[in-house]
Amino acid sequence: MFKILTDNGADLDRAFLEKNDVGCMYLSTILEGKVIAGAEKDLPARDFYEMLKNGAKPTTSQINPEEAYSYFERHIGEADEFLYVGLSSGLSGTVGSVRAAAEEIMEKYPEKKIEVVDSLTGSPGEALLVYYAVTLRSEGKSLEETAAWVRENAGHVLLAITVDNLFDLWRGGRVSRSSAVLGSLISIKPFLIVDSQGKLQVTKKIRGRKKALCYLADYMEQHMGSYRERNRQMVMIHHGNVPEDAAFTEELLRSRFGFENIMIGNVGPMIGTHTGPSIVVVAFLGEQRIG
Repeated sequence: MFKILTDNGADLDRAFLEKNDVGCMYLSTILEGKVIAGAEKDLPARDFYEMLKNGAKPTTSQINPEEAYSYFERHIGEADEFLYVGLSSGLSGTVGSVRAAAEEIMEKYPEKKIEVVDSLTGSPGEALLVYYAVTLRSEGKSLEETAAWVRENAGHVLLAITVDNLFDLWRGGRVSRSSAVLGSLISIKPFLIVDSQGKLQVTKKIRGRKKALCYLADYMEQHMGSYRERNRQMVMIHHGNVPEDAAFTEELLRSRFGFENIMIGNVGPMIGTHTGPSIVVVAFLGEQRIG
């Protein structure tokens, strides 16, 4: 059986990783020259977003080829085959680093095989692909079959995103300061997607938080296509530190679409550094991404 690997850009908790035998590489979050979250340091979402609220300006650091190589060296005895599903290349250079390391490792250990897949998404979208990879493996699919499915369906994992505070997007470089000031005055809430290149894009502006949360369901309605009939598909909701808004969204999706399988988690530092605590993201399978 092959080993599945991902990174903390997927924001999957340790319980899920351990239960499903999924390995994880860690990008680091750095504040004032010190690593505050990474492979050996857990930083609860509540504490991370409290730091942002108090003015902290952390940065994130991708996994470099040496770190990826070292990870493979430490874990190479766990399996003969590995599937790595990584954070979008549109958001981080980590996939490129892991691919370079995988090629070196396979030269050193020719009996080993490593498939590297760019998820072209992050947080719940990346997590959703990992979930389906785990499901396919449990069904007896091979490494090649699972990697092919993940590659083919990466473009069918859609994210519907909204944030409550435009100044968080301004600090993350997603909107101008003037847009943040004006938008806040009239209670504008941006709606974002991850486009076909795996990059965040603001595509709509909605007045009022509750309307913005409801639009997450509207967007799903518009873009699920034939996947809408598959009410047993997994849907993931990640939020920064707004559990009540995540719960509202979950109930909305269950009542509107009859989804039976919904997982809720937190958006970690890789995305949250740029969006702040008010982010709510829904990941689902649907039509091909736009943009």
